[in-house]
Amino acid sequence: MNDIDRYLAAATRDNTRRSYKAAIEHFEVTWGGFLPATSDSVARYLAAYAGVLSINTLKLRLSALAQWHSSQGFPDPTKAPVVRKVFKGIRALHPAQEKQAEPLQLQHLEQVVGRLEQEAVQALSEADQPALLRSRRDAALILLGFWRGFRSDELCRLQIEHVQAIAGAGISLYLPRSKSDRDNLGKTYQTPALQRLCPVQAYIEWLNCAALVRGPVFRAIDRWGNLSEEGLHANSIIPLLRQALERAGIAAEQYTSHSLRRGFASWAHQSGWDLKSLMSYVGWKDMKSALRYVEATPFRLNRDDSELSQISSINRDLL
Repeated sequence: MNDIDRYLAAATRDNTRRSYKAAIEHFEVTWGGFLPATSDSVARYLAAYAGVLSINTLKLRLSALAQWHSSQGFPDPTKAPVVRKVFKGIRALHPAQEKQAEPLQLQHLEQVVGRLEQEAVQALSEADQPALLRSRRDAALILLGFWRGFRSDELCRLQIEHVQAIAGAGISLYLPRSKSDRDNLGKTYQTPALQRLCPVQAYIEWLNCAALVRGPVFRAIDRWGNLSEEGLHANSIIPLLRQALERAGIAAEQYTSHSLRRGFASWAHQSGWDLKSLMSYVGWKDMKSALRYVEATPFRLNRDDSELSQISSINRDLL
């Protein structure tokens, strides 16, 4: 790969690249289409999977086809009027309510973290290092994911070198890139230490327990207590969270990795945060994206409280 190809590859996120590759394979192999495609073949492809694939999936397939044709120097068939009309018709005849993850409520957060602490105490008494590692890791991951409103991929990409945690004070986490950071400028996120359900203390306890000094923060742990050199994969966050919730006696089938992010957004909304402060804290650029994560009750759009004062109010609300 030459330098130009390397930079072009870096401009597209790994998840997007994988999704586009799968979409092209689906068009060619599964459906039997030919590339370069005609507008008629793209329209027939959409019609074949209307009502089978979701609107969002079909939209991604169109984006992948558009990107392939543009990158190869061919005219983009997805822009043709017939394709646009077919897609509009599919949206009209196959409307689908968007599925959203169940937000993790504060009482359930407290319940699952309490259970993980019990597991840690038991593991210490039984000298069960693998169980101790898992309980400390899961508590830190869930608390950081909740209070910082991180996506699963952001949690998995955290590097110890980019985190500064001070017990009783707060934690600073730097991400070189994220979904909301389209220009890859990097962003530092901060959150304070709390009286209870503290993400700072949980992070410190996890690192001390695992004796980690560099590399990925959250890693797989095998049955013997050996830690992987690689970070957890984003797809592993959902089963990890559900298993922890189930052990705490919480029905977990409706929860996903977005439950942490939605849970924090809902908590902040109910606690009186205005939309602007919530968007700034979590990192949303688009108001529509933010509103999808909170309960459907009116938001106050204008408040004079600073973001700092609202973040610090977490301590008071947890007392």
